[in-house]
Amino acid sequence: MQLKICAVGRLRAGPEAALIDDYLRRFAKTGRPLGLGPATVTEIDERKAATPEAAAPALVSALEGCDRVITLDERGRALTSRGFADMLAHWRDDGARTTALVIGGADGLHADVLDRANLSMSFGKMVWPHMLVRVMLAEQIYRAAGILAGTPYHRD
Repeated sequence: MQLKICAVGRLRAGPEAALIDDYLRRFAKTGRPLGLGPATVTEIDERKAATPEAAAPALVSALEGCDRVITLDERGRALTSRGFADMLAHWRDDGARTTALVIGGADGLHADVLDRANLSMSFGKMVWPHMLVRVMLAEQIYRAAGILAGTPYHRD
């Protein structure tokens, strides 16, 4: 099952981009034998998507062909790392070919995007900068593959 990170905003070169690339590269290596990956990133230009309403058409278009959709939202469900891994494995085993993970802009996601979600997920009650959310998501994707592969990266 491929993963597609859809995010409002462009990530510039820097430490966040380096971390994301590193985690997604690790995920590709660990996930491949498990039927997971690769993970790609689709960015929506925030200058053309300054509001949730303006971003919605581009995000909905990016979700075409995705069997499952996870939106990241502060009001979403908080999962454990193992719960996230188990959910990805369950969707993979149910035949999902592509799962999208959606990160909105500073003002969140429009209802048109939220309505497409199979799950709305939160990284806690705090609000995080969107570039850090990308890093955290990439790390959790890699961690999920590690959990499913039984590597020592994740400790219960």
